Amino acid sequence: MSHWKHVYEKWRSFEQLDPALKQELDKMADNEKELEDAFYTDLSFGTGGMRGELGPGTNRMNIYTVRKAVNGLADYLVAHVGDARDRGVAVAYDSRFKSQEFAIETAKVLGAYGIKAYVFDTLHPTPLLSFAVRYLKTAAGIMITASHNPPEYNGFKVYNDDGGQIVPDEAHQIIGCIQEVEDELTIPHLQKDELEAQDILNWIGKEIDRAYLDKLAEISKLATGEQQQDKDLQIVFTPLHGTAHDLVLRGLSQLNFHHVDVVEEQAAADPEFSTVKSPNPEEHQAFTMAIELGSQTNADVLIGTDPDADRLGVAAKDSSGHYTVLTGNQLGALMLDYILTHSVSNLPTKARMIKTIVTSELGRKIAADYGVETIDTLTGFKYIGEKIREFESTGETFMFGYEESYGYLIGDFTRDKDAVQAAVLACEMAYYWKRQGKTLFDALHSLYETYGYYLEDMSSLTLKGKEGAEKIAAIMETIRKEPLTEVGGLDVEYVEDYLAGERTVIGTKLKESIELPKENVVKYILGNDSWICLRPSGTEPKIKYYFGVCGSSAQEGQQRLADLKRDMEDVISRVHNV
Repeated sequence: MSHWKHVYEKWRSFEQLDPALKQELDKMADNEKELEDAFYTDLSFGTGGMRGELGPGTNRMNIYTVRKAVNGLADYLVAHVGDARDRGVAVAYDSRFKSQEFAIETAKVLGAYGIKAYVFDTLHPTPLLSFAVRYLKTAAGIMITASHNPPEYNGFKVYNDDGGQIVPDEAHQIIGCIQEVEDELTIPHLQKDELEAQDILNWIGKEIDRAYLDKLAEISKLATGEQQQDKDLQIVFTPLHGTAHDLVLRGLSQLNFHHVDVVEEQAAADPEFSTVKSPNPEEHQAFTMAIELGSQTNADVLIGTDPDADRLGVAAKDSSGHYTVLTGNQLGALMLDYILTHSVSNLPTKARMIKTIVTSELGRKIAADYGVETIDTLTGFKYIGEKIREFESTGETFMFGYEESYGYLIGDFTRDKDAVQAAVLACEMAYYWKRQGKTLFDALHSLYETYGYYLEDMSSLTLKGKEGAEKIAAIMETIRKEPLTEVGGLDVEYVEDYLAGERTVIGTKLKESIELPKENVVKYILGNDSWICLRPSGTEPKIKYYFGVCGSSAQEGQQRLADLKRDMEDVISRVHNV
């Protein structure tokens, strides 16, 4: 009998199995392929946590896989954080199916270890979990969320005591503890009433919100007098059925942005995300209702947050008067320019901007113009948070951090991407440019004219299940064994292999070390300030490939981008079908 079948039989015969999960297992009984996918492996716990489809099985999100992850984290905390039991763990959850249930299950397992749990009493954004860890000085944090994944997904993200997502060294130790758990079905846990009676379960109320909003007001670049004035900026906001509604509105209100229309159909939390194909502000279809409302109200700016409010999308009027959704790279460049323009009179000597290796090079150009050094990290905001923590000992000053996938951080009182902060600053920025007679779209093109037309794009190939994971691994192996020398008419100048930790200069035997953690990523640096980067997603069954170009005009940049994408699609198609 196959190993997965042994595991399936163990679950099926477990008398105390959760009734809802047992019912689902019964429905799957005649579908061997579905059963194999649910049991052939354990749900992967990566460098930040785990994410997967809801349902029964060791490869699914359910109370047993959550308990197993919490058990491993608790073992790690007890072994490595001397006062972990007293400091406790902060826990938050979003609007997804089972999120609140998984948060309470987390507290039950922590309670069995005598570790206090501070659980939000209502759903909250991811950045509030990061803030709560720092505010309460807990030993760790847990966020129950699957970000912008489809409705059938949920996830479990772990934060360290700095409020940042755990980094690889921490993750590997936690994973080791998780792997030592022999039976996910029989993990010790207390009941909710026991936790409350022993004062191990503590509910977080409005105190954290108020403290966060106080900090949020401090990121404004407006003079005190301007902050107190009513702003003639017409805003449309959609939280896309998620957690950002109240905090974004309160954050805008305290800076006297009162002309805000909310897309009511998308205001309420809804785990089905029933009005959108995907609750992801990166997807332009998510702005359909916001654009309709903006057209009715003649809005100056449209803002949209993903369900756990760590990503922000923004749309502004283009030269023809139509709303155009800005890319993450474009919005990040605008924010960086706005922040540095309003900081130039008191810029610290060791001011730093942080971006990821797949984020536009336009930000580096802008930062350099202000004498600000840019630091590159691997993909993932955990690395940006890690750098900010390092600054506390190096004397460097964090000015701004962003990634192309709509993640931004302005004030370091949180250590993860923060769509609430970004939403408020984006509106403030739109107000600033409106007073200059410009839209955000106009301001963006001024940046292009000054620094060059930096354009970027991303494609992906989704390959689900065991077979898909094997194909993704094979694609990356082939790319390494058969490196490209020319793409889109541009010569490859360097190949950066982040798994090997080395940069190869093409045409020579010269190799240079890359001083970043090892990760399964390959990046090609091409001529004319262009590049391509390939990496398997850490949260979805995808391989992603990113493109970046620079042109002297929009037309030149668009042509270079099209050439790169065409050639790379051919490469991926050929390798995939081999």
